[in-house]
Amino acid sequence: MAELYSQHQQTRAPNQQLQPRAQRVVKAATAVTAGGSLLVLSGLTLAGTVIALTIATPLLVIFSPVLVPAVITIFLLGAGFLASRWLRRGGAECAVVDLQISDRETPAGGGSAGIGKDEAGEQGARDEG
Repeated sequence: MAELYSQHQQTRAPNQQLQPRAQRVVKAATAVTAGGSLLVLSGLTLAGTVIALTIATPLLVIFSPVLVPAVITIFLLGAGFLASRWLRRGGAECAVVDLQISDRETPAGGGSAGIGKDEAGEQGARDEG
């Protein structure tokens, strides 16, 4: 095993063992440049956000008597539509289940399979008499 390892080390190209110093310097310079650029963009984004909030805050305070009720109204309308949809679906599912249950309880030839025992006896007595 050790012989295979030593043979593999000897067959590798010399430039694969260690990178030249110039290549490492170029990699480091590229990384520093990219990192610095991203850091500057991050700072500009933060500054833009702070400026936008500074400008927007007085407008939000001035228009809050209009915006707050509008937001509440939009929320309530959306909640109503969603509740309506959920209730409609629940009602439809209940109707389907009721139809499936009534189809199972009613035999193909009619009869009194869906009626309780006492009621079936009374119905049979009425039919006979």
